[in-house]
Amino acid sequence: MASPPQRPAFNKPWLSYSDQVALLKSRGLTIADEAGVAAFLAHINYYRFSGYCLAFEQPHHQFISGTTFEQVRESYDFDRVLRDLVTEALELVELDFRTAIAHHFGGKHGPFGHVSAINYFTRFNHTDWLTKIHYEASRSHELFVQHFNANYSGFPDLPIWMLTEVMSFGSLSKMFKGMIRRDQREIAIRYGLQPTVLASWMHHLVYVRNLCAHHSRLWDRVWSIKPELPPGKTWSPPLLPGNNRLFATLLVLYFLLKRCPAIAPFDQEWKIRLHGHLDKPPKASKPLAKMGLTGNWEQHPNWT
Repeated sequence: MASPPQRPAFNKPWLSYSDQVALLKSRGLTIADEAGVAAFLAHINYYRFSGYCLAFEQPHHQFISGTTFEQVRESYDFDRVLRDLVTEALELVELDFRTAIAHHFGGKHGPFGHVSAINYFTRFNHTDWLTKIHYEASRSHELFVQHFNANYSGFPDLPIWMLTEVMSFGSLSKMFKGMIRRDQREIAIRYGLQPTVLASWMHHLVYVRNLCAHHSRLWDRVWSIKPELPPGKTWSPPLLPGNNRLFATLLVLYFLLKRCPAIAPFDQEWKIRLHGHLDKPPKASKPLAKMGLTGNWEQHPNWT
């Protein structure tokens, strides 16, 4: 087998903020206020800002003629508000997942049923998962965790209805995916989904949540971890072009919000605010397509 080609060492120099402005200008970005742009780059790392430049660039890091700094910054501001909207919905959906899983699993298998590998698929790596949630419980400073540790034996094993409050969303997603099918099915009924679709959606939303937590770009991103789409024409082209862009995620979130009746009317208010925001997309080429939106996306049946 041939050895991989030798890769060059990184040799790009450190650039001052004024040098970064000069680099952007050399690539064709129109900048009227160089001092203001330098101040902005002193707040937003150049490599974070450069991600927002991609939608305005031609190949080889050259900006489309006429592109201004203000247009790129507006896309950053658009994305920041969008990320807040997505985070709002994610918080409520995640909390609902935590409660649904804890309530079902505790009722079916008792407070410590999760420590027994017999309650999971045989291919589920229960040992690694249990090690991870022990670590997550041990580092928690929640008062109920401290109370349990001070008054009961067995820590860091916690009753499942406590554990689901301190385990990461990623660990919760892995737990659901590892459950035996009948347990998955009973939880998935709450959301009107097949277990495999719900497992995929949870995995995707963990990914999106992590992007939001690290303030990463959402609006024109192509998803690395995509949600499996249910059968039916509303989840298929041409109504939904694909599952690798923002539109699919927004439909997933709204679908789940509508199945959390206790939060009403948040789901409708969130949809209205989201629609109002998406009606003012960045001034990039084909901005709707970059988000996976169709030309008449507001009439999609899953919104109504």
